[in-house]
Amino acid sequence: MAVYTDVAADELAEFLSHYDIGELRSYKGIAEGVENSNFLLHTSAGSFILTLYEKRVAKKDLPFFLGLMTHLASNGINCPQPVKNKRGEALSTLAGRPAVIITFLEGSWPRKPTAVHCAGVGQALAKMHLAAGNFDNARENTLSPGYFDGLFEPAASRADEVQPGLRAFIAKELAYLDNSGWPFKLPVGIIHADLFPDNVFFLDDQVSGIIDFTFACTYYLAYDIAICLNAWCFESDCSFNVTKAQAFLYAYHSERALTFNELADLPLLARGAAMRFLLTRLVDFLNVPEGALVRPKDPLEYARKLRFQQGAKSIRDWGIDVSRLNA
Repeated sequence: MAVYTDVAADELAEFLSHYDIGELRSYKGIAEGVENSNFLLHTSAGSFILTLYEKRVAKKDLPFFLGLMTHLASNGINCPQPVKNKRGEALSTLAGRPAVIITFLEGSWPRKPTAVHCAGVGQALAKMHLAAGNFDNARENTLSPGYFDGLFEPAASRADEVQPGLRAFIAKELAYLDNSGWPFKLPVGIIHADLFPDNVFFLDDQVSGIIDFTFACTYYLAYDIAICLNAWCFESDCSFNVTKAQAFLYAYHSERALTFNELADLPLLARGAAMRFLLTRLVDFLNVPEGALVRPKDPLEYARKLRFQQGAKSIRDWGIDVSRLNA
């Protein structure tokens, strides 16, 4: 979440007049995240989130995201729900941007995830994968390895401004991924593709909801797992926490059993997932619009995580006790 497009109070009040969610009492921009403009709304009827879609989000994909949230909620997954206006439409326009109001979820995201949090998100992710199994829509993963070269191209010439040698490091890894034999026989389904700690809410150490489906797409389910391992199971110094990784994987496996091929391919998927976020963070870091209320995330965090993942050939190299995953 972030704010790239400001919204005037009178403009917002007129926009809200087309909804049955009460009168506007206050609103504020949300600086966390990097993709869209987000505002917390307080109205006489309660609290809501307003999102203006920008940057990488194509308007044609919005019905997929909104439909997915509705489907997941109807199948037991607690996630925000689109609020329809008086014309029965969930998607509107505000300040020249596609705009959606969604319901507000209680809870907070963990600033310092513990093994308990990792187990909770592992279980929640598996349940989400299962719940989305009969969702009758699909969306291509346009941030998969086949798109990495195109992502890197506009940032390549400035990569060494972030860290000397970064351009060569990324180019070498891209060549490796191009020739590594990327997995192609893995279970496919709807993935969240961005399930970082700030997208999972907890109440009393229990998952209370999953938010931000802006990157959801159809891809390998194990790729979602790899993204989470990178996002949840490293410490602030980018050291890998085996206890957290085991808690996450065991909890996921207890809900949806991982296949032999998924387990075998996880280290390579984790390398690809680390590269995906290194590239998108690099592009965002180098292109923050002037005046935007946004905190660009450090691309070098994912360069360090990628260096770790380069040394893993199997999950045993992570220190994972595979006996509990083969049972």
